[in-house]
Amino acid sequence: MSTVLILPTIMLIVGLALLVWSSDFFIDGAASTAVRYNVSPIIIGAIIIGFGTSSPEIVVAIIASLEGNPGLAVGNAVGSNITNIGLVLGVTALITSIAVKSNFLRREMPILLIITALTVVLMMDYKLGVLDGIILLAILAMTLTWIIRRNKNIAPNDPLATEINQELEELPKLSKTRSFVYLIGGLVLLVISARMMVWGAVEIAEFFEVPDLIIGLTIIAIGTSLPELAASISAALKGEVDMMIGNILGSNLFNLLAVLAVPAILAPSLIDNDLLKRDLPILLGFTVAMLLVALPRKGNATIYRAEGVFLLTLFFGYLTLLYFNTVS
Repeated sequence: MSTVLILPTIMLIVGLALLVWSSDFFIDGAASTAVRYNVSPIIIGAIIIGFGTSSPEIVVAIIASLEGNPGLAVGNAVGSNITNIGLVLGVTALITSIAVKSNFLRREMPILLIITALTVVLMMDYKLGVLDGIILLAILAMTLTWIIRRNKNIAPNDPLATEINQELEELPKLSKTRSFVYLIGGLVLLVISARMMVWGAVEIAEFFEVPDLIIGLTIIAIGTSLPELAASISAALKGEVDMMIGNILGSNLFNLLAVLAVPAILAPSLIDNDLLKRDLPILLGFTVAMLLVALPRKGNATIYRAEGVFLLTLFFGYLTLLYFNTVS
């Protein structure tokens, strides 16, 4: 390895490790604070934890946009969604078959597909500007309102509600003060680690003359999706598969509506032709694939190991495509 790359590589790796570690603190602090203020458990599970698992992507997007690298932020958002479906869901299904029992989640999956399609349409003019960011945030507000209203009517025996209550019982027992310390401390560490990652990634990209978009779609996207991967494997091993699917859906919604809104508002820019012609259609295809493998068949909505292999194959096929596109 060239001596020029040693420091950026160290910063990227250490920043990534710190990002994963600090996101756990942030989520525990946010969830514990919400519990202390008697926020509905289902709201905590569907929104606060979903938002928390997307916190690395949001912070990275803010840092990258402020430093003039919107391609890194956009690539991170799109790449993270592809990674969540192909890698996270694929690996989890490989470990154990995933039976989606929650009626709420079955209704939320088509909404993710619709929002993904709307996001693609927004960027078809090859621009990501302030108006696009405002539209994305407006859709986010409407989606959260719908989720909150639907969750108020969710059946107490719905598997998702049961699993969220189990998850909250396993949270660290924190006082209000410690909850705030975890929340603020986790956020500060997220900012520091994101700054390290972005600097290291940009330096490596410039050295190899690789576009920021490619780094965002691969290294940064996979790195910021590690919290989802760890949470999904843990949930699957504990049998909390509806909670796991909920985390992936929530994270993907926030990535599209909140993370993409950051570069749109902070660093309006033109959309890379490759993103529009290659990555966004692939993102749409992955979202359709997730919906298809999770559709009820003969009364059951189960994602089997064979379908996990299918999703992983698609994911590594996508990485191979990126490699050859970059080399050529």
